[in-house]
Amino acid sequence: MIYMKQGVLKAKIKERYGKIALSGNSDCCCTPQECCNTTEFNPKSSSVGIGYDNKALDSIPESSILGVGCGAPLNFANLKTGEIVVDLGSGAGIDAFLASKLVKGEGKVIGIDIEDNIPVENNSVDAVISNCVINLTTDKVKTFKEIYRILKKDGLGRMIISDLVTSKEVHGETINSDDWCSCIDGALTKDNYINCIKQAGFQDVKVLNEHTYLSEDKTDGRKITSIIVGAITK
Repeated sequence: MIYMKQGVLKAKIKERYGKIALSGNSDCCCTPQECCNTTEFNPKSSSVGIGYDNKALDSIPESSILGVGCGAPLNFANLKTGEIVVDLGSGAGIDAFLASKLVKGEGKVIGIDIEDNIPVENNSVDAVISNCVINLTTDKVKTFKEIYRILKKDGLGRMIISDLVTSKEVHGETINSDDWCSCIDGALTKDNYINCIKQAGFQDVKVLNEHTYLSEDKTDGRKITSIIVGAITK
């Protein structure tokens, strides 16, 4: 049960990520070096560290590379020429720019923020990608149901997302809004996260990649793991 008002969390999230966008993430927030305030932080190097290709990053606007995220879902998306892709929680557009080069002029990439209702038609999208954003939502099942709604059915639509899971969830008054904005307090266990995806109607749910994001000594005893999950529609 989440006791902190959703409006409060949403305001905090907008404030945090608005600051990141305006500053170019100069204080390296929302990275494994969470808010390290170091002059050595380099957004591009941070992105390469979580799986992005260095040469590919050279082909997109530098301003779109903020060094946030917890993985590189495009490495597993197998996007094809002409496909329609939604980048959910697109931020400065790093994945949207990279995806556009894969689907080319015949395709389409739609970058949007997460809201209660995704402004995309039913059964119209080939692939949904997302990088460490769904954790920010307070109702994961509802979010996954919205993703399922916009994807093409009969196994033609697929979701490939990078996100964080935790060894121990926090609830109620123990939730900290700053840690929620950092995708920590909103994290579910891996089993619960995968179950939310299945509840939304997806099948063939697979963990495609997994690595430690924050060890227990950097949190309050919780291990935070980055996973990339793939699933398809029924």
